[in-house]
Amino acid sequence: MEKFTGKVWVLGDDIDTDIIIPTEYLALKTVEDMKPYAFSPLRPELAGQIQPGDIIVAGKNFGCGSSREQAPEVIKALGIRAVIAKSYARIFFRNSINNGLLLIENEDLRDVVTEGETIDVTVGESVTCKGKSYEISSLPENLLDILNAGGLVKAMRKLNGLED
Repeated sequence: MEKFTGKVWVLGDDIDTDIIIPTEYLALKTVEDMKPYAFSPLRPELAGQIQPGDIIVAGKNFGCGSSREQAPEVIKALGIRAVIAKSYARIFFRNSINNGLLLIENEDLRDVVTEGETIDVTVGESVTCKGKSYEISSLPENLLDILNAGGLVKAMRKLNGLED
């Protein structure tokens, strides 16, 4: 089982793709160019504070709104290791997996976690916060393969012998 630890950034319910990366920044050439504007309608300073390996913990319906792939791409580009939310918009969930961004569903963590604290994640098993363990479900093997490869395109290239 893969294990990691990360600092938490707490967000609320209904974080839509326009909050994750506003429409006006989609015209920028690369996701790297978009990174400074991630979450800017909600918290303009957040993108500059996130460090590689950090974790977002959010409420319900994370990623609702449009199906733009730049939303999970920019979260991954910021270095976010995982997003843990009560629930996800389904298209955002699949776009995230396809782009190699780990999403975890958990109903309880958002209500007990404090921004800035560190939590431990054992993928497919549990999240530990303040000494208490919260069970999480495992993803199907085919989705884990995509995540482990870094996204769907990389997974398919590997499957077809085009990459190691």
